[in-house]
Amino acid sequence: MSNTKWQSVTKQDLIIEVWEAIDCESVGRVELERIQKALIQQFGAGADQSPASIARAVADEGAVLRHPEVLQCDYDWRVRKLSDENLAAELRFTSLPEAIHSFARVEELRIEHSEDAKEFERLRKSLIQARDESQLAGRSKVSTDQQREAAREIAEWLSVWLRAPQLFADWLDLRMRSAEFKKKFPQITPITQILSEK
Repeated sequence: MSNTKWQSVTKQDLIIEVWEAIDCESVGRVELERIQKALIQQFGAGADQSPASIARAVADEGAVLRHPEVLQCDYDWRVRKLSDENLAAELRFTSLPEAIHSFARVEELRIEHSEDAKEFERLRKSLIQARDESQLAGRSKVSTDQQREAAREIAEWLSVWLRAPQLFADWLDLRMRSAEFKKKFPQITPITQILSEK
């Protein structure tokens, strides 16, 4: 089903199209998650909808809901969304000083969640989004040259972390000690000094 080419052009229509393709009368967690996945694949991450709203849409079309599963699935989704929002608020990459402090927290989270694949993946996704936003900011015509340069630097840091999270702290320390970095950003304190102050 993941390779299916959906015909719908609205989220509401896609919900019904996927439900009909699943070909089931009753709907619970598995079906709701498949519909959510199709929404994201078709329309992007911003199209994610709550399991409860998807359940309402298919119930209006005649689906029988497995209510305990629907409620649990919706509850789990809302807890995940809240957790993602809290993580995004905690980690800020809009300036070099904020990014340095955020990476100190990222390192704590990486170590804390090294055995928890789901939490580590959540952290990774948050940093992918931050990298994409930094890349956009690095090309922004409304920012100053210095802001664009800082955004490109932060995007590079995020890219390195995504490729080699275990090596990142050492790499960043070396990067911040490089002559090129000191020339571009003379006002920025090396990360080892910041971490020793924590």
